[in-house]
Amino acid sequence: MASDKELADFLAGVERRAFKQTVYAVRDDDASLDIVQDAMIKLAEKYGDRPAAELPLLFQRILQNAMHDYFRRAKVRNTWVTLFSSLGNSDDDEFDPLETFEAEAGSAGAESNERKLEREQVLQLIDDEIQKLPARQREAFLMRYWEDMDVAETAAAMGCSEGSVKTHCSRATHTLAHALKAKGITL
Repeated sequence: MASDKELADFLAGVERRAFKQTVYAVRDDDASLDIVQDAMIKLAEKYGDRPAAELPLLFQRILQNAMHDYFRRAKVRNTWVTLFSSLGNSDDDEFDPLETFEAEAGSAGAESNERKLEREQVLQLIDDEIQKLPARQREAFLMRYWEDMDVAETAAAMGCSEGSVKTHCSRATHTLAHALKAKGITL
């Protein structure tokens, strides 16, 4: 059974990655924050008594389901808005909550402005290419290489076979490598 401290430590450790993963899928910062928060609350309320080793897989599954629910609700909402409203898009704030955290000494915040700008541009190019991936490839890629989940855990979280996870990851990796190489980025 996970203690309250273990659950809190797990949630603190996963929140940034979960937010970024959700932003890739949803492409809306505010909605992503809500989805991650809802997933964390559901994990704490319904599965907080589970062993700490089960928390990462449970959280990923809850997060994936929350994203799918978001898309279902958005589809219905967009249908009604399109049919009965002529509302235009409001101005989006370009607020990124990850940019508000203070830099620690010796971290990326301590580097020169020129190097920081170059690094941010490269990271933005990588982010853009990841966002262009098909949804299942992006989902598998992020779980495997961002969340550091193994093939079996990723397959369970995605609800597919291990072979499908390997295929999605391979295709995503090749697509990203080709796109980044075309832009002059070699990793």
